Amino acid sequence: MSRLAKKGIAIPNGVQCSFEGNVLHVKGPKGELTRPFKLDVIRIDINGDHIDLEKVRDTVFSRALLGTYASHIRNMIQGVTQGFEKKLIVEGIGFRSEVKGKELHLALGFSHPVIMEIPEGLTVTAEKNVITVSGIDKEAVTQFAAKIRAKKKPEPYKGKGIRYEGEIIQRKQGKKSA
Repeated sequence: MSRLAKKGIAIPNGVQCSFEGNVLHVKGPKGELTRPFKLDVIRIDINGDHIDLEKVRDTVFSRALLGTYASHIRNMIQGVTQGFEKKLIVEGIGFRSEVKGKELHLALGFSHPVIMEIPEGLTVTAEKNVITVSGIDKEAVTQFAAKIRAKKKPEPYKGKGIRYEGEIIQRKQGKKSA
């Protein structure tokens, strides 16, 4: 059983949590998030300033979901209070990025520009060689950042490509001249 789920989840001031059917609504200063949960496996109780999670039946599936549901709820609460942010660094000669309206335009050394539609609810900024993706939904922020990175992964010889801030690229030695 998840140790973090046993403790319960604290609801900070200014955040309202409510259940309608099997959908949890979390509303805070930055916005509102909703997520459906399977209540036949895990019981979620909102008690004033904290949320308690409990297994309905003790099965392998319910033990696996207990910690997952606790993490989802914590991420929702953190999202509506602080938000989430991912930074990507574009590295390479001639590699550029810019935001035009609701699209992200990337010049990554291909014969054509790569144009990506920015999902609803996310804010993307591109300054010099840094792309910042921010929003209140952790899943949407990290998914879009992963899609951007997948367009040109960093290569191990010169490190050209798109990488996360703080990501370390293992460099390989090039050919040796005899």
